[in-house]
Amino acid sequence: MPYDACMERSVILFGAFDRHNFGDLLFPHIAEALLRDEDLVFAGLASRDLRPYGGHAVRALGQLAADRGERTATLIHVGGEILCCSAWQAAVMLLPPEQAQDTIAYLDARPQEKMQWVRSRVGSSAQAPYTLSRQLFPGVTRVIYNAVGGVALCECDAALRAEVLANLAAADDVSVRDSQTLAQLAAAGIQARLVPDPAVMVAGLFGARIGQRAQEGEVARILSAFPQGYIAVQFSADFGDDDTLTHIATQLDHAAGASGYGVVFFRAGAAPWHDDLACFQRVAARMRSPSVQVFESLDVWDICALIANSRGYCGSSLHGRIVAMAFALPRINVRHPASAGQPGKQAAFAATWEEAGTPGTVDVDGIAEGIRHALALDPEPLRRTASRLVSQYRQGFDVVRAGLPSPGSGPRGLDLPA
Repeated sequence: MPYDACMERSVILFGAFDRHNFGDLLFPHIAEALLRDEDLVFAGLASRDLRPYGGHAVRALGQLAADRGERTATLIHVGGEILCCSAWQAAVMLLPPEQAQDTIAYLDARPQEKMQWVRSRVGSSAQAPYTLSRQLFPGVTRVIYNAVGGVALCECDAALRAEVLANLAAADDVSVRDSQTLAQLAAAGIQARLVPDPAVMVAGLFGARIGQRAQEGEVARILSAFPQGYIAVQFSADFGDDDTLTHIATQLDHAAGASGYGVVFFRAGAAPWHDDLACFQRVAARMRSPSVQVFESLDVWDICALIANSRGYCGSSLHGRIVAMAFALPRINVRHPASAGQPGKQAAFAATWEEAGTPGTVDVDGIAEGIRHALALDPEPLRRTASRLVSQYRQGFDVVRAGLPSPGSGPRGLDLPA
């Protein structure tokens, strides 16, 4: 890579935005908007071009480290549930979806080959590759974790947990997005700040852009098809067994009938182990309500516009919820049938930041009642929560910005809520 003097003071934005997942794709946009005067480099575990989906052109961190050598930089982990993401999970999620099932089946029977394959995919032997070891990047002078999550860290493999805690202990600043992760780190002796997820900034930073997207393409067609309004619905592919889909269809029929709103299914991620269009088509076919459509766009701004213009959100995605929060809309998360009693990032985030009385997470058989409860909420507390989280995130990110070696003057011309 040719030498560039400005890269001596680069800020490397690092995260899982090297694959298609709604929240991860949003994180670098938010950091970029708040660091307008910095020289930014976008890095993941693999080189990918997510621009066709509204993301970024991403460089592989290992290759970036080799190219940069000893040149200095600050590295910011931009967010996400990265503290629990194993190398195997990361490697599979970087596959094209159509290759995932056969690859998993092949490698599960070949443990030695599996280990070598994982290392080649993620570019290192790290157990938790989305957390940076300073040894990988000698030129990094400052390492920051920004509003990350790790709700299930205590349940992870001991070697992974030890690696994550060592990397966090070596960092210059750590903030986490929920009280459950904060408590686990405190018990391990890691000092961290509590900061909301970056996606709470979406409406304030990108409201005009999202509003424009609603006037064109597939979002405009949805708005035209549902003049009475619709509920934006999503769930991950692991909800896809026939029995669960039948229960979801019944619950959504009840919700649509009671509210008078339509139902629009959308994907909040197309990487392996995320969402599956076929699942939505199957559940839609089971529904009796005539006001049902499947939204196919994977563009991150189209997804934001679909949620922002809905009557409310229901689904398994944490960032579906958080974008609904940013736009002060009703929201409810759905818990997988196998997850009863287990800690979940959705419930942890809601417990940390939602006002009392706001519904958090429901089981599949509670979807209709959960939607009814959410839609009946007074809109003023929802607006208050959206405003409060923007303020708290800005305060948290000010600490990040103040610690940069060559801070710029900060964002200019941003239309942020008070």
